[in-house]
Amino acid sequence: MRRILLYILIVTTGLIFVSRLFYLQVVDTSFARLSENNAIKIVYDYPQRGYIFDRNGELLVSNQPSYDVMAIPRNVKAFDTAEFCKILNITPEDLVKKLDKAKIYSPRLPSIIIPQLTKSEYAYFQEKMRKYQGFYIQKRSLRDYQTHNGSNVLGYITEVNKKIIDENPYYISGDLIGKQGVEGYYEELLRGIKGVKYIQKDRFNRDIGAYKDGIFDTIPKKGKDINITIDGILQAYGEKLMENKRGGIVALEPRTGEILAMVTAPSYDPALLMGRKRSANFTKLYYDTIAKPLYDRGLLAEYPPGSPFKTINALIALQEDVVTTEDRFYCNRGYAYGRGRKLGCHAHASPLSMIPGIAQSCNAYFANVYRRIIEKYPTPQEGMDVWSNHLKSFGLGGYLGSDLSTGRPGKIPDANYYNKIYDYPTYKWFSTATLSNAIGQGEILMTPIQLANMTATISNKGWFYTPHILKKIEGQAIADEAFTKKHYTTVDAKNFEPVIEGMHQVYMSGTASALRIPGIEIAGKTGTAENFAKIDGKKTQLTDHSIFIAFAPVDNPKIAIAVFVENGYWGGRYAGRIASLMVEKYLKGTITRTDMEDWVLSHSLEDEYAKQYSGQPFSINK
Repeated sequence: MRRILLYILIVTTGLIFVSRLFYLQVVDTSFARLSENNAIKIVYDYPQRGYIFDRNGELLVSNQPSYDVMAIPRNVKAFDTAEFCKILNITPEDLVKKLDKAKIYSPRLPSIIIPQLTKSEYAYFQEKMRKYQGFYIQKRSLRDYQTHNGSNVLGYITEVNKKIIDENPYYISGDLIGKQGVEGYYEELLRGIKGVKYIQKDRFNRDIGAYKDGIFDTIPKKGKDINITIDGILQAYGEKLMENKRGGIVALEPRTGEILAMVTAPSYDPALLMGRKRSANFTKLYYDTIAKPLYDRGLLAEYPPGSPFKTINALIALQEDVVTTEDRFYCNRGYAYGRGRKLGCHAHASPLSMIPGIAQSCNAYFANVYRRIIEKYPTPQEGMDVWSNHLKSFGLGGYLGSDLSTGRPGKIPDANYYNKIYDYPTYKWFSTATLSNAIGQGEILMTPIQLANMTATISNKGWFYTPHILKKIEGQAIADEAFTKKHYTTVDAKNFEPVIEGMHQVYMSGTASALRIPGIEIAGKTGTAENFAKIDGKKTQLTDHSIFIAFAPVDNPKIAIAVFVENGYWGGRYAGRIASLMVEKYLKGTITRTDMEDWVLSHSLEDEYAKQYSGQPFSINK
């Protein structure tokens, strides 16, 4: 019996060993892969990044060759560090740091040691490569900007960080990725697909040719070329007009929602964030906490909209049937309410009906209109919510960008907002408590793109497409529903006619009559917004913001525009002039109001900005 048990034990043990050996050699290939990884070098072939063109086919961004010095830490042998550092203009301390970082990332995988050599540096270093074992040159595609404008629109490319590598297996250390703007949002379209080559090595770590005759190798696939909706000439002109000023301009094509120009000021040349000086330049721009050139004011800056907002209050009043176009209201240099309180206004004829009320921007007229809207309903809460919902149908109070890399929602208050402010029901509030909303002050905040979209919606008599930046992908027009779905407001089309005529009269006889452009019928609205900042911990009133909206031609709108100029005094002084010039530039291609252009280009607001010192680049607080 013992002998049988011994035989069984021997046979069982043998079977276990045979089974395990079979599993390791046939079933489990992990050790084979490990062996192959030790004997095979993976080399990536980086594709050309897709080109970026403007709406008219003008090239904005192309590519140029770039050469990175790479190292595989475990393959690096002793070398003359002094000569290496002299050739590549790097300090020994920086070299040690980069090699240590590469080892931490992976001893077996390549890491960038010196990025983006110039052609001359590359040529010289290539001759010395044989002396530096474990190092090699990786050719990549680096951006080549054909424009000095639109940095906020285009974005930039930068090296991936550990977080990106951990989250996306496509990227490895040293890869470049689009950040912000078009480069960031359309990264997957623009980047293309990397090619891969598997190089077999012998036991002396020498390359001996393609692994398995290259059957696993792939070629790189170029990124897709795209056309964006921006008009390069109009963008450049807008940035020129905004020199020595701060603010934002957004221009749209009303019938499509395409963004024609998106200016933020101050800005920077996109070429600054390219090449070996990118990091230093980015740091300098990033730490400019006063002007904030990296901050896209067209999408992120939330301002009180001022008098342009009166146009929507007029539309809501007509829709709610609380006024007619013939109802007239008196103005005695303002609107008196409450205990000795008065909403001031400038001198003009009185009384006024709706069209001249818009043309003359009468605060008293719109205070009456606003109160009628809110007080139509049994409680101010009900009236406020009706008013708020009308506004939201114009895309206000929400982030508009369907393919924009950043944005903010602004603020459209409702009943809950005011109930919290006034601690309702402990304390009751009425329409007069929110009367500043009548003239676009109060608690309302809007970004330039929201105000431009509101203007486009008025020009379309009650509908809009979501503003977007992509026009074509390699010549093919896009059909994405996000760009082609019409959004309708809660205001009937018939109610837009008198408001549009009022905006037309702003140019013909109202507050922008001095800004008329020969041969172009424009509808517009001036605006001035109070501007407060905290200086030394105290709330201080500074020079007002200048605001203007416009669309043209009145009967067949091809452009709608909103302009904010911080500390620009009043609507017609800076923003009105800039908007009028932008309209003429787009529709005519030339400028006839050279007097107005000369004034804008020769005037600076830098002295105004020097008066305030704050961690914020602009002020929007009431």
